[in-house]
This record gives sequence, C-alpha cells and structure tokens, in this order.
Amino acid sequence: MALPKSLKSGTFILAKAVIRCRLKIQRSGKERIVMTPDQPQQSRLGAPSRADLHGKPDEPPDGTGPFRCLRSVNARAARCAVLMAPIVLTACQPAVLDPQGPVGLAEKMILIDSLAIMLAIVVPTIAATFAFAWWFRASNERARYLPDWAYSGRIELITWGIPLLVIMLLGGVAWIGSHDLDPAKPLPSNTPPLEVQVVSLDWKWLFIYPSQGVASVNRLVVPAGVPLHFSLTSASVMNVFFIPQLGSMIYTMNGMSTQLNLRADAPGTLRGLSAHYSGDGFPDMHFDVLALPPEQFAAWIEATRGTGPTLDPGSYAALARQSINTRPFTFRVTDPELFQLIVTQKLPPGPGPRTGRPDVSVSPRTED
Repeated sequence: MALPKSLKSGTFILAKAVIRCRLKIQRSGKERIVMTPDQPQQSRLGAPSRADLHGKPDEPPDGTGPFRCLRSVNARAARCAVLMAPIVLTACQPAVLDPQGPVGLAEKMILIDSLAIMLAIVVPTIAATFAFAWWFRASNERARYLPDWAYSGRIELITWGIPLLVIMLLGGVAWIGSHDLDPAKPLPSNTPPLEVQVVSLDWKWLFIYPSQGVASVNRLVVPAGVPLHFSLTSASVMNVFFIPQLGSMIYTMNGMSTQLNLRADAPGTLRGLSAHYSGDGFPDMHFDVLALPPEQFAAWIEATRGTGPTLDPGSYAALARQSINTRPFTFRVTDPELFQLIVTQKLPPGPGPRTGRPDVSVSPRTED
C-alpha cells in the first residue's frame, strides 16, 4: 500500500524533531559527571547535587533541558500520531466492505453480524467498567464496601451465560455461512456459468477460457451478471487466488484442482491478487478483473480469438519460466485439454529458480 505524500512529510518532520532533541540530550549529558555507586553525586562546582538534597535527578531550575525537551518530543509525537491517523486511512481501499457480487455481499453481512454480536458484550462491559469506577470512588459515601463478599449466583449466571450465548451465536453465523458460501457450491442462476481455468505461475496468473478458445495473462475478463465457475491449479508453489470485492479466496496447489464460484453483478474494473507469499515476485503478482456487459465480452472473445500467439506446450513452457511484473497479453488456445495436462503434470511444472544468483530480468533487486 503506497503511503500518501502528506504522511511521508509528517513522518519526516517528526523524525527531524526527535533527532534534534536527541542531540540536545547528548550535549547536555556531556556536561554531567558520571559517579560510581559508592561516591556522592556532585555537581560541576563540587557541591552536592539536587538529587542528594531533594531526591530528584539533576535538572535545570528553570525546567528546561533534555528532560523538558524529551517531554516536548513525546507530546509532539502524540499530536502528530492523532493528526496523521486519518491520513493513513486515505490510502486504504474498502475492498471486502465494497462487495460487487453475491458472495462478497454475503461475506460482508457475516462480518457485520459478527461485529454486532461481539459489541453486544463488549460495549456493556466497557460501560460497566466506567460505571463501577465512578460509583466506587473514594468520595462516594453511598457505595457499600463488602470485604467479606465471595459469591453471587446471579452474577455468575450473567458472567457465564452472556459469553456462552455470544459464542453460540457466532458459531451459528459461521456454521450457516460456511455451508451457504461453500466455494464449490454453484450460484443460483438461470444463466449457465462461464468456465474459467486458472493457473498460478511464477509470478503471474494464466486464465484459460476452454469453451471460447482463448487465454489471458494477468487480466481476467468476465461478463457482468453471469455466474463464473473457476477451476484452479498451480504450476509452481502453493498460492492463493483472491478478488476481494467478489469474495472467497481459495488456494491453488500443484498437482490438484480446486473449485470456486463467483459473480460480478455490475460492469467495472476490480483488483485481483495473490494472497500467499510465493517468492521474489509476490508483490507484483496481481491482476485486473474487467467485468464487461455481455455483448462487449463477446466482442472481446472474437477479437482475441483472431489475434495473438497460440498457447501450446511449447509456448506454455516459455510462459512458465520465472518472471515478474508481466504485462497483460492474450493467447489463442487450440487444445481444450491444456488445463488437464497441467493438473496431471503431463506438462511439467515451472522450472523454479535457477542455481546461483537470480537473473536481473527475474529479480531487479539483484545486486551487481
């Protein structure tokens, strides 16, 4: 997540203030005399210090000096933290709280319901804490002091019964939601789903449309309002496929296939990403999801089918080599069984890292 310029400048100003005060503390510390434990602490003039007379550490009588500076820095840091907290949030995106499909919407409701159930016990507990502190204050003569009190059945019922109800409600929400949002469960619709086969590579995503005879790298194009059935596998290490606004992240694993059903309700551009660390190119392993009206999606299929290279075993082997920040491009697909060849490893997995230091084309952070 990129930080806003205002946040960077605020952090820079705060750092400069801390450095200046540390220098003041160091300069003031040089004027002190460090004494051994068995020696009386002396000031620069040889007279007993204020620590001996008043039991306080040396500090200039006017209240200035390193300790005053340190307190000033702490107060300034606290004010900057409060002011910059909203700025940090401006760099965030709503993602799962801005669903664009039925699965994402159901998951958002589970989050809200779970939060409401937990607040039902958290808010009264916080309120009771302040109420008890206020009622049993030292100046309240009406508060009864019961030093011999040990047990109350009514209080035990409250302190155990309410958390038990909360756990039961949270468990029910999770149980029902887990079955309703089973990734392999088809979404109810009168429209047949679009089949998309997903392969996670190092460090890019391959999307195959077997019925349409096309494939796309690092760009997923789907028709809005049409159910999507994903079959997913990995041609390298384990990874996680995730489109936050559509919901339900799911793992991709080498040598096996997982299933996922989603739907984008409206046209737009969404963000997809890898949610599992997989090596040097992981930060750039994301893709755009273009949800198009059905007629525009059909036009994209026709245009892609007539142009671009062909995805065959040879071009797939070249694609499987490690690379980062790969720009989106498309293939024509002539073999509808290509995905099964990848899952069953009749097409070998990606070669993985080379021996020795990685090439600069794979890892631009490689030092010369």
